Amino acid sequence: MKTTKDLSRFERHLSVWVALCILAGIGIGWLAPGFAAVLDRAQVAHISIPVAVLIWFMIYPMMVQIDFARVLDAGRRAKPLLLTLTVNWAIEPFTMAGLCWFFFFVAFRTLIPSDLGREYFAGAILFGTGPCTAMVFVWSFLTHGDPAYTLVQVAVNDLVLVVLYAPIVMLLLRLSWIYVPYETIILSVGLYVVIPLVFGYVSRRWLIARHGEKWFEQRFLPRLKPVTIAALLLTLVILFSYQGGEIISKPLHILYIAIPYTIQAFFIFSLGYSAAWVLRLPHRFAAPAAMIGASNFFELAVAAAIALFGLGSGAALATVVGVLVEVPIMLTLVAIANRTRERFTKRARET
Repeated sequence: MKTTKDLSRFERHLSVWVALCILAGIGIGWLAPGFAAVLDRAQVAHISIPVAVLIWFMIYPMMVQIDFARVLDAGRRAKPLLLTLTVNWAIEPFTMAGLCWFFFFVAFRTLIPSDLGREYFAGAILFGTGPCTAMVFVWSFLTHGDPAYTLVQVAVNDLVLVVLYAPIVMLLLRLSWIYVPYETIILSVGLYVVIPLVFGYVSRRWLIARHGEKWFEQRFLPRLKPVTIAALLLTLVILFSYQGGEIISKPLHILYIAIPYTIQAFFIFSLGYSAAWVLRLPHRFAAPAAMIGASNFFELAVAAAIALFGLGSGAALATVVGVLVEVPIMLTLVAIANRTRERFTKRARET
């Protein structure tokens, strides 16, 4: 485990680079909106291809570590998986609904027009109901989570999402039907899980066969962390450039939407992380279990909001704000998880 002294200068100042990339993205989106427009045309089923490529670079370091002999063993660990499912599907959508109802219709009722508040609320429900598929691999990697377990929890949650996403959204929004862009779900799973997983498996076997397991563990894997962080920072630039104009023109509304999202993310993470502590889960299981609930399937949320309410709607804006605030929030949660790892390790030794 790296201590602060072991971290490179780049890693020690990660929060500074994140802030600079966010500002750069906002500046590009505001001063050169054509840049974001060009990138925005490169998408399939509402999935940005440039962002997908960067996510591949972020995910690969986790995927190449997966030993398939351990995947079945990870699937047999019921406690972390049940914890993840409980938080993601029995708690998270409803706490998001409660928080956003309070802020949009009570705390900010004089600041947000009622019609727009309802659209923001709808976007928040679409965003908060689907747990993360892609980026959770990044958060797990950065917190030294168990790769095999992360794969299992993502796979199980994706299966549950196909069944429960629409009914929960309809219940919370009191709709009789909802358009679920299943092509976005299928393509996301293929792009963010299947393709990186296959490439990781093939390259792992080839590298170990050619250079040996010791070289793979001690020389190759340590070189991948800067790749993940660099791709993450570039993703921030692109995401914020998409909405640079909106952020400059509607800063207060962006803030109004971001406040309940931020509270929700910290609450869900704290709930899952605390429950993992009570259950005496090892940190390599506890961190990913808490992270997947705190992050969301933003591609699905954006696609559903655009299909149901339109590209220029408040609902679409609310889902995009979720994308913008999620990465900085999750990096903060990663830092919290890393700083508390030793407490989980000590507790495990005491059992």
